[in-house]
Amino acid sequence: ASRLSFFLWSSIPDEELLTIATQGKLKDAAVLDQQVKRMIADPRSNALIANFAEQWLFLRNIKSSSPDLEAFPDFDDNLRQAMKQETTLLFDSIMREDRSVMDLLSADYTFVNERLARHYGVPNVYGSQFRRIKVPSDARRGLLGQASILMVTSYPNRTSPVERGKWILTNLLGVPPSPPPPNVPPLKEESADGKPRSLRESLEAHRANPVCAGCHRAMDPIGFSMENFDGVGHWRTTDHGLPIDTSGTLFNGATVDGVAGLRQMLASNPNVFVGVMTEKMLTYAIGRGITYNDMPAVRKIVQDARSRDFKFSALVAGVAKSTPFQFKEAK
Repeated sequence: ASRLSFFLWSSIPDEELLTIATQGKLKDAAVLDQQVKRMIADPRSNALIANFAEQWLFLRNIKSSSPDLEAFPDFDDNLRQAMKQETTLLFDSIMREDRSVMDLLSADYTFVNERLARHYGVPNVYGSQFRRIKVPSDARRGLLGQASILMVTSYPNRTSPVERGKWILTNLLGVPPSPPPPNVPPLKEESADGKPRSLRESLEAHRANPVCAGCHRAMDPIGFSMENFDGVGHWRTTDHGLPIDTSGTLFNGATVDGVAGLRQMLASNPNVFVGVMTEKMLTYAIGRGITYNDMPAVRKIVQDARSRDFKFSALVAGVAKSTPFQFKEAK
């Protein structure tokens, strides 16, 4: 009961949960499912968003992100706060409405106030209050179209296909790239004849170094598919006057052109995304890293959740029923 309560509420169990636990009823799968749903519906589950989702999705980095005001003169702190609130509200809606966690990738709705709506070019939204709207374009669906994610994976003065690719490999696909070697030279923004290079051309020249090529072949095509979004999440078709090329071949051989194609690829194999989310959630729930001994439990959670359309409560209940959660490690 205590482990479940600290997992979902970051606090001690309430009287109902303690009573059921002392009666031994939490060992009943149906009772545990009912308690998970009750606890998710309780406002105290906001702690799961603040302490799990914000850590997993790097939302805590928004506070320290400092876009260059010369490059992005429209950026201000109100927009910063609205970016974070949009992603928080998306996660909250999936949790409280018990939607499929795949909606984190493909939801056709989002939450905006006037400041964020203006940033996205959405008309007729006024005031500071957030309201739920249909996404203005297919490119904005789910996490990949949200300015919070796009900003924390950019540099202060420009986008970073490398950082965006790394974020997706690490947080959505579970295959983090190796750390960069020491003394990596900066990108050359001009060619030998002094002509300006596009960011894609600069990174292609960088990949000519065999030491760098291995990881960049996995990261860069993912990041390039998101290049229509600038460093604070504005939509664009050119970069410094040069047309943006969002096409590429991913590490698994799939060809994509733009963020919609990338999202489709990620959603085509839900076991991968849900498996990574399960690993992150189980790590958070038990307070330690996942080892190979835990992977059978992770696979069972995903398999059981699949039969329930990957609903949020199915994932949480699967974690709560798992062996790593139910038992202490032997010393």
